Amino acid sequence: MVLDLDACIESLFQRQLLAESVIKEICEKTKELLMSESDYVDRGLYSVETISILTCLKLRYPDRVQLVRGNHESRAVTSTYGFYTECMKKYGTSDVWHYFTDLFDYLTLSVVIDNMIFCVHGGLSPSIHTIDQIKVIDRFKEIPHEGPMADLVWSDPDPGREEFAVSPRGAGYTFGSMVVEKFLHENRMDHILRAHQLCMEGFQVLFDDQLSTVWSAPNYCYRCGNLASILEIGVEGERHFNVFEAAPENERPTSAETQRALFSNGVPTGLFSNAGGSNGAGVGGGSGANGAMTFAGVVSGSNGSIDPVQDTIHYFL
Repeated sequence: MVLDLDACIESLFQRQLLAESVIKEICEKTKELLMSESDYVDRGLYSVETISILTCLKLRYPDRVQLVRGNHESRAVTSTYGFYTECMKKYGTSDVWHYFTDLFDYLTLSVVIDNMIFCVHGGLSPSIHTIDQIKVIDRFKEIPHEGPMADLVWSDPDPGREEFAVSPRGAGYTFGSMVVEKFLHENRMDHILRAHQLCMEGFQVLFDDQLSTVWSAPNYCYRCGNLASILEIGVEGERHFNVFEAAPENERPTSAETQRALFSNGVPTGLFSNAGGSNGAGVGGGSGANGAMTFAGVVSGSNGSIDPVQDTIHYFL
């Protein structure tokens, strides 16, 4: 049977679950793709649909969608924070949970955009000074409790500090302005993009515009009342946060309406078309509250008739 990714994507926009056999095939194919190449679950009632559509989009547009691993893309965390229970409730078996958690082991830990912007789910590590050190980490496994791999998905910036400190989360570290400045200087980067922390305004910029946090799950846990954002990076590296609220309770938009909502504020609805484009990169995200499904990851595409090679715009969700 040939996997019809366009049909899968259309079904997921309608919040229709994919068959277990289709989920298994999608996960296997995505693992193969990631072998050659941020939180997406535990963020609402539609984690299965969210990670399903992300894997479909990655397979359908492999050069234009990048998925970065977060701390919730692990067996230990998803067993506790809702994804395992959701899979059991929707499929009546733990098989789908196993398919996805096996896939999580293949997700990349960081991405670089245009040799200027370093993207990671959590933050920095006292064990990592250069991006080359990240490349040699054995990431094809469950996230450990400590070490550089854990730090990348668990750490947080602290505007009140300059150096590293023990994190109150119990994993990773907090890090301050001097850590960020040194890392950017060592790697000849301009900016760090990450997710991992709730931002009531949907985003936060720290350390003299050297680090941004993007949060794409509105009304977190269906009670926080926070805004969410999608970060758009222009052709000259300029950044614009597209801020949005949670979708109305119990509203079920059509596929076309969903795409218009997701790709508003200048983001082209044809973003995932077969037209040209360059590799995307990105961080974080999750399934939105009140039934809103928000992409978590990174996409890139050309805007309108602009040359896709010379003028690529990146989007962070």
